[in-house]
Amino acid sequence: MLEIKGLRASVGAKEILTGIDLTVPDGEIHAVMGPNGAGKSTLSYILSGRDGYEVTGGAVSFDGADLLVMAPEARAAAGIFLAFQYPIELPGVGNANFIRTAVNAVRRARGETEMDTVTFLKEARNAVKALAMPDDMLKRNVNVGFSGGEKKRNEILQMTLLKPKLALLDETDSGLDIDALRIVAGGVNAARGPKFSALVITHYQRLLDYITPDRVHVLAAGRIVRSGGPELAVELEQHGYGGLEAA
Repeated sequence: MLEIKGLRASVGAKEILTGIDLTVPDGEIHAVMGPNGAGKSTLSYILSGRDGYEVTGGAVSFDGADLLVMAPEARAAAGIFLAFQYPIELPGVGNANFIRTAVNAVRRARGETEMDTVTFLKEARNAVKALAMPDDMLKRNVNVGFSGGEKKRNEILQMTLLKPKLALLDETDSGLDIDALRIVAGGVNAARGPKFSALVITHYQRLLDYITPDRVHVLAAGRIVRSGGPELAVELEQHGYGGLEAA
């Protein structure tokens, strides 16, 4: 699915990623943990094609294609989805229309038939119910007046309807209470399967109590310094990152 070799990247004159090596096979969920400023969000932005980040070395392959030469919209059509740490508000843009437009743009790019309004709304309402979102969520403007938990659930709603091959979840758990955390994790678990992989970026082990990852990677000083099973997240929660950074 995703193979990263020696990825280096900078923002302006500052090097953020100093040689990332990481492989996420089909059907697996991997967690990336690490201290502030380690480069976790930078990694997700580069994989999704966000402007302002310069790749200075290495390679990234997605489903056998060179990801780094693809435009952001081509990456989305290929099956990459990014859930933002801080979802932005879009005044005047209806939530249902926004998501349906995105879904049909991806379907067109793949040569698939576009989803009509009735079919989309039926599927969207089922997803809204599963995520315990208010009934009027689809009628409101994107993220306008949403609570922090509603914004994060709206990201998972988009993921559910877009059906990506690879979801990049950038600290989706930040700002969530226990109930919202369970609901968001449930949305990710519902997507699990042989054709879905995810890179879950988080500071805390608590999210991984609900989304059991296949692998956990520790990112520090711009590179992966340790990898292991789910037990690694428990160890980090108990002992912190200090020893790993020093090593």
